[in-house]
Amino acid sequence: MSVLDWCLLVAITTIWLILVVNVVLVIAGYLEYLQQVKRPVPALPQVPPFVSVMVPAHNEGIVIVKTVEALLRFDYPQDRYEIIVINDNSDDDSAVLLAALQRQHPDRQLTIVNTDAANGGRGKSNALNIGLAAAQGEVLAIYDADNTPEAGALRILVSELMADDSLGAVIGKFRTRNRHATLLTRFINIETLSFQWMAQAGRQHLFGLCTIPGTNYVIRRELIDAIGGWDVQALAEDTEISFHVYLHHLRILFQPKAVTWEQEPQTLPVWFHQRTRWVKGNIYVILKNLPLLAKPSARIIHFDLLYYLAIYFLLMASLVLSDIVFVFSVAGVVHSHLQGFSNTLWLLAIILFVVSTYTTITTEKGERNFNNVWIIILMYVTYSQLWLAVAVYGMGEYIREQVFHKQARWYKTKRFE
Repeated sequence: MSVLDWCLLVAITTIWLILVVNVVLVIAGYLEYLQQVKRPVPALPQVPPFVSVMVPAHNEGIVIVKTVEALLRFDYPQDRYEIIVINDNSDDDSAVLLAALQRQHPDRQLTIVNTDAANGGRGKSNALNIGLAAAQGEVLAIYDADNTPEAGALRILVSELMADDSLGAVIGKFRTRNRHATLLTRFINIETLSFQWMAQAGRQHLFGLCTIPGTNYVIRRELIDAIGGWDVQALAEDTEISFHVYLHHLRILFQPKAVTWEQEPQTLPVWFHQRTRWVKGNIYVILKNLPLLAKPSARIIHFDLLYYLAIYFLLMASLVLSDIVFVFSVAGVVHSHLQGFSNTLWLLAIILFVVSTYTTITTEKGERNFNNVWIIILMYVTYSQLWLAVAVYGMGEYIREQVFHKQARWYKTKRFE
């Protein structure tokens, strides 16, 4: 075989290995789902812990009222939790709206922390650290400003945390509340169900591992204090905190019965900027923690480190290489003896993608319909390819920021009515 054939063979093998790993995670996640449905939620302690619910918010006037009202409706004992909204250097009407909410609920523990350009506007991690200074709870709950959690979410999360001393954090599930808005939000809805929460369930089932998402989770205050708060350099502060939990010999539990509904990007530019931030943030966390692969004491996070390395480096490089070979072979510039073999595997990959993805979303009410089959097929040939563009661009931006010593800029996700 030629050098080109060998390169293509390595790329195909890498893509399929990662695809198989994800299919195994999805299957394991489905098995975990069947177990979770039958498992009862523990009861709260007789005296529930005091919880500080923190919401970082920058120019969130469009959604913040709905979010805070949802938090006020938690069925958790009212005198055992406080809500802290960090209005982070906003220049919209957030401050006015939040002040009005305080007046409407004088009997509730609702604190508004307003920051300015001097101490705020530096991203989510910085805002959370500011909120932490005002928090009184022994348990911290984090929600994004576009979330409307279900009434039982906080109670379920805290119940699980207090029932097991080996847990450092408990995470819930998030759903797409604007999933019918555009074709893009339909794609995101399926991605969330199949590749985020179902994969979380699979990792929990096989390895006892989970990664904290950016919202709808509770974590022990003493753990955050021990690590000195959130890393302000980390755009993916959720992944960063997850590693700290495991390095402190604690676990993270995924409890899908604790549900929040969040607003997802409805346009490609907004989605692209958001996902670029995710890519850069995860690359930072991967490289920061890469030396832990050589430490046996950190072996619990070795799978996650290797998995992220495979996704953001090996898979990205393999997809780029295979796409280049495909385009050049169609154009007649190069010829590979494996191109026909590659195309066959590509077709099989589509079939595997569609079947496994559809199977996972059938666990949710309203998702088991034939229209979703066509959306999943379209998702593979469009949305999944856009992920590659985001990954390549995000990698390039990360390298550029490192070479020119530029501070990573936090991109504020645009909200919609």
